[in-house]
Amino acid sequence: MKIGTRATTMALAQTGEVVRLLKAAFPGEAFEPAPFTPAGDRDQISTLDRHGGKGGAFVEEIRAAIAAGSIDAAMHSLKDMPGDEETPGLVIAAMLTREAPGDALVLHPDVSLSAFQKTRARGLRIGTNSVRRKAYLRRLYPDAEVVHYRGAADTRVRKLDGRVPQKLPDGTQTPPADAIVVARAGLERIGLAARIAYDFPFTEMLPSIGQGVIAVECAASAFDVRARLAAIDDGETRARAEAEREVLWVLNGHCNSPIAGHAEIRGGVLALRAAVLSEDGGELIEASAEGAPDRPRALGRAVGMALLDKGARRLIERPRED
Repeated sequence: MKIGTRATTMALAQTGEVVRLLKAAFPGEAFEPAPFTPAGDRDQISTLDRHGGKGGAFVEEIRAAIAAGSIDAAMHSLKDMPGDEETPGLVIAAMLTREAPGDALVLHPDVSLSAFQKTRARGLRIGTNSVRRKAYLRRLYPDAEVVHYRGAADTRVRKLDGRVPQKLPDGTQTPPADAIVVARAGLERIGLAARIAYDFPFTEMLPSIGQGVIAVECAASAFDVRARLAAIDDGETRARAEAEREVLWVLNGHCNSPIAGHAEIRGGVLALRAAVLSEDGGELIEASAEGAPDRPRALGRAVGMALLDKGARRLIERPRED
């Protein structure tokens, strides 16, 4: 059974975990990663919307390999998978137990956390490629400069430490960054958790929809593959993720929309909180609700509709900044 994956350090580590779980569930059967270098990894300069968002940048080429029969399944970070569209013929057959979903601050070795916090990052440059993180950072640190910063997590940390400028599509480059913001789960997965200087609480920065979730996709008609993947599916993670992704569906949101959300199960109750921001961070619309864990999409629809009632569509459809 071949499992398609991006060839980055993090993606291979995530796929390694999928393989480990499958081998434990089905001893004696063969499972192996099949690495790809999709458009978003070949092009480390452009913004992701040039490739049709995260889906076009990281997902579609691997999905095409499933359709062609060259691989049996594909591993994705769930946050990279479009949530505002259906994919005929494919199904997410497994979601692994969710890892830490939050965002983390990584500082250049010459920048202290105390100075960063005391000055609210005044005059410093913070690197990210996520429109959601950009919006939150501009809200939290209005006197900092948020700069374009792309690449796999380990690559971004190396560029940060080496004061390497980020090249831009127009041939220019950003100045070196003093800090970057990345997913905690990714840093943990590649052994760089020690570099985390600060974990953003959800009251400051809600995570991306599906952040921290490893998803495995396959053909809907491949029932033998689906049966094996079902053995490693985590029901609680799936309920949380389906609630969050339903918000994207209702909002018709995409990777260029500053949309955030997080669901958790507390005392047998599924609680969901979601937000939409303006790109400059000046406006923030939030909504939250609780529901039954066995009806996650109903909860996601309720929260998505509440965001629309509060004016989220205006922020989502606002023209993007240059």
